[in-house]
Amino acid sequence: MKRPPLLVLAVGNPSRGDDALGPLLLERLTAIGLDAADDVELLTDFQLQVEHALDLEGRRAVLFVDAARPGSVDGVCLKPIRAEAHLAPVSHALSAPAVLHVSTLLSGCAPPAWLLAVEGDCFALKEGLSPLAQQRLELAFDVLLGWIATQRAADA
Repeated sequence: MKRPPLLVLAVGNPSRGDDALGPLLLERLTAIGLDAADDVELLTDFQLQVEHALDLEGRRAVLFVDAARPGSVDGVCLKPIRAEAHLAPVSHALSAPAVLHVSTLLSGCAPPAWLLAVEGDCFALKEGLSPLAQQRLELAFDVLLGWIATQRAADA
């Protein structure tokens, strides 16, 4: 079975306030029927792990979506990323560049990849989205749709 050429992989814990930004963006894509398209696969998880490198195989492009700590990005940031060997020796959790590195080790290369980081404000357990994160969710959704449109145009 052939995999969709585009992968959007969101990470975050819906029980930890603004950490839910990534999964909420994918829920919005599902709500508009984007998951029915045969050219885009949507995946979500609590954190990136070594096994996610297998999800990158056979893709033309990958977008990682994650909430960012206050001050680490300016609101919403979409940027290309490259493989980097940042494997934490005491954790199964990886950064997106580390997942790309593992993909390179397994298959010889990793697909072009981007990170959509959405700045959060509150990551407390059992909190909902902060008002600031709710505003950024709207902007991030537009950026996400733009990335998908650009990748689809590149395939055309």
